[in-house]
Amino acid sequence: MSTTVGIVAAKVTEYNRVDASLADKLRFFDHKRAYGRRYFPSIGVPPAPNRDLDLDVQVIGSDEVFNCVQANTNVGYARDLFGHRSPARKLLSYAGSFGNTTMGKIEAAGIGGQLAEDLSRFAAISVRDRNSADIVEELLGNQPSLHMDPVLTHDIMAAEPRIPRPRLLDEPYMIVYGYSGRLDASENEVLRRHARSIGATILCFGGVQGCCDKFVECSPLDLLAYFRDAEAVVTDTFHGTILSIINRRPFASIIRPSVGHHYGNEEKLGFLLDTFGLADHRIEKMSALADVLAADVDHVTVDAVLERERARARDYLLDELS
Repeated sequence: MSTTVGIVAAKVTEYNRVDASLADKLRFFDHKRAYGRRYFPSIGVPPAPNRDLDLDVQVIGSDEVFNCVQANTNVGYARDLFGHRSPARKLLSYAGSFGNTTMGKIEAAGIGGQLAEDLSRFAAISVRDRNSADIVEELLGNQPSLHMDPVLTHDIMAAEPRIPRPRLLDEPYMIVYGYSGRLDASENEVLRRHARSIGATILCFGGVQGCCDKFVECSPLDLLAYFRDAEAVVTDTFHGTILSIINRRPFASIIRPSVGHHYGNEEKLGFLLDTFGLADHRIEKMSALADVLAADVDHVTVDAVLERERARARDYLLDELS
């Protein structure tokens, strides 16, 4: 069996463990298989990689670009993501995250020296959460800049004309946004009951779940429109939370600590909620779902943070790229 066939077979097996309809599983597999070919051109990503390495500046980031020690066997430690042997004349990072990698995990893996060597070449380092900032300070002895994720630095909902303006689904719906299979049977049941109590169907994006009424395969721009018009959003992801915030939707962010081989999100997601004064929207027990979704959002505070942090992001990039 070839490596590619083996990876596909493993993914099919992984998706098939989720208690969801066969139609949703097939729709999700097709979504994953064809996503780049269908949608990358619409957001300006060329079909072939740009291999021109004659660079004045290389900016590394954002998301979990520095998450180098984790249980997920689909990813691993690559020094390239830390600028190792980059031919660029200047190295920067913007809003990079170590995800749920901690300094303790780095020390256990014995790679702290390599990370310090690579990061010391950066002219400026920007990260997006406190855990990542603490790791950089431990490795280099100085604090990096803290900046918002790029999705928050641009008012895309107002500025992007290609986002559909009409509703894409007339009936009320609740979004469940997360990687496939992270929700257990009891969590799925609570989500089903809540959706029924508010007269909404459940649409799933990003991954297929047991509570789905339908997994929706769509473009990134359509996804923004679906978030805009949702009755509520439940997510265990960083960007699912961001899309809820910028669309002013009632939302609950599921916080999961790292335990054994279970992927945790507390390091990055907890910091994001605290930054915007939205700690009331974190949920650790699904029994609290209705109360969390009903929690008020101080949009004045959220907007003030966005305005301040967008200015800081622009200043950082303009200073370092000039």
